[in-house]
Amino acid sequence: MTKVRNFDWNWLLVAGLSLLAIGPFLAPGYFWGAHDARHNVYFLFLFDRVFQDGVWWPRWLPDFTFGYGYPFFNIYGPLASFVGEAFHLLGGLDFVAAVEAVFIVSIVASGLGMYGFARAWGGRGAGLVAAVAYVYLPYHLFDLYVRMALAESVALAFIPFVFWGCRALVTRPRWAAVFGTALAYAGLMLTSHLVTFIITPPLILYVAILGLVRLNREQPLRQVSAQSVLPLLANLTRQGFLPGLALALGLGLSAIFWLPALTEFRYVRQDQWYGGRYDYRDDFIYFHQLFSPAWGFGISGPGPDDPVGFGLGVVPVILALVGLGLARRGREAEGARWDLRFSWGLLLLGAFLTLGASAPLWEWLSPIRFAQFPWRYLTYTTVALASLSAAAMAGRHQATLPALFLSALLILGSYPYLRGEVREPAEGPVSLAGMMRFMQSADEMTGATAWVTERPHWSPMADVIIAGGEITSRVDYSRESDKSLIVGSVGLSAVHEELYFRAEGPGKRIVFNHFYYPGWRAYLLDKEQGRPVRELTVEVQEPLGRMTVEVPAGEGWMILRFEDTPVRVAGKAASGLTLVLLVLGWVIRWVGRRR
Repeated sequence: MTKVRNFDWNWLLVAGLSLLAIGPFLAPGYFWGAHDARHNVYFLFLFDRVFQDGVWWPRWLPDFTFGYGYPFFNIYGPLASFVGEAFHLLGGLDFVAAVEAVFIVSIVASGLGMYGFARAWGGRGAGLVAAVAYVYLPYHLFDLYVRMALAESVALAFIPFVFWGCRALVTRPRWAAVFGTALAYAGLMLTSHLVTFIITPPLILYVAILGLVRLNREQPLRQVSAQSVLPLLANLTRQGFLPGLALALGLGLSAIFWLPALTEFRYVRQDQWYGGRYDYRDDFIYFHQLFSPAWGFGISGPGPDDPVGFGLGVVPVILALVGLGLARRGREAEGARWDLRFSWGLLLLGAFLTLGASAPLWEWLSPIRFAQFPWRYLTYTTVALASLSAAAMAGRHQATLPALFLSALLILGSYPYLRGEVREPAEGPVSLAGMMRFMQSADEMTGATAWVTERPHWSPMADVIIAGGEITSRVDYSRESDKSLIVGSVGLSAVHEELYFRAEGPGKRIVFNHFYYPGWRAYLLDKEQGRPVRELTVEVQEPLGRMTVEVPAGEGWMILRFEDTPVRVAGKAASGLTLVLLVLGWVIRWVGRRR
């Protein structure tokens, strides 16, 4: 009974107050016209095809780019697709419903994470208001219903857990928080390394501020002399050790993804990630748009009359300003003062980076451009405004009714945005044929590797699929007109193709309708046991960047397969070792507590 009485029922209240944000995903239909709506479904569709082919950690998607293939999940966080695959395989949901289920989980998780974080510095009332604000802030809803940015929406759910964990490791160090923070940071990285990259610098700054505040309580910093600078730095390092350890463990857990992504991203055409429609110069927003209640659908474009909305939210801004005055006068907010000051700084920085006035900074500091779109820095303002909306409640632990009142205001302020644009899929039912039509009509999911000098806009494989056929080989058979090279495929999967060949003379080459990317290797096979006996050279044929393999004269068998490069092996080893260390640490902690 004591445990029941002490249970914080606000956790359930936060989940319940998130239902309105979940509602559009439970309604009939799907928002096929949203920015990434089709991408999400087809990413999961292709992930499932490779996963069910026996590849437990998909990296290469063979049906990408009209069937020429692309290392999508080698450079793009796969966690959201793993969760979607679990809903598909274990829950029996179709691909559309599985994607919607991931969105629903992300909404509830984002509220719970923000509640835990804000409660840590402001109490239960502040936690409730901050959680509701975080769920219903316009940029969050923009990600959910206008963009349908699945990876970024899931990343928004991890961010407050990471801040919460780092705060706990400074203010109340314990090993459980180390494990939890490591898992949250790893989840953030495995979901979106882009969001991880832009949120980590302010996270480090936040930890440093908390450390300085704690040191200042022990010894006022204004009393620091030249002789005590080194001890002060040593103490600050000590304050940041556990948060740093947790983030390092998170990087170790996620090394299976980020280590190859970081080192092998240069092997794809980067103009497709940062040029053209992704040129940041066309996506700065205007100051008045930060306070405009405008809301719409469609693709964002340059100019002050953008069809979509980038408002911060009228109610959250008003609550932040009101909370600023109350926090200055109220003793209750004393413990949260620096948390709120940090949030104000983060809010102003995020808003500035979205405006054209920050263009020189974008030019000068190239890492800023990693965000692709200036308005993506509204991630900063969303995290900050969630906390600032609850500033008036900081330190007021027995204030459920005022917290519910402010939560109701936040929901009502964003209620007009709780809608999606339901459409029918223009490409027909989810299928390979539908995906080919989507690629052609929208020029999406057509990534190319660095060896491709002329991007294809269709392919022989797409012709087969559209005609209702099935791809049984990736070999370019159109090159066999002289019959001096006979090739027959005897086995095809997402990551290999096994062939029989008969070559009349040396110098005969088999051409594969596959983009080259590091990891593709070819072997001559033993006829009896099918084992590799000799590696064959894989060369690249321009302009399509296709792989070619020269086979010896006579007849034989060969295999072309996608293998782990040394850096991928290192990433797997680092993640495995970190996981073992975490499990051992948890076991040691459990045994110690039992004793």
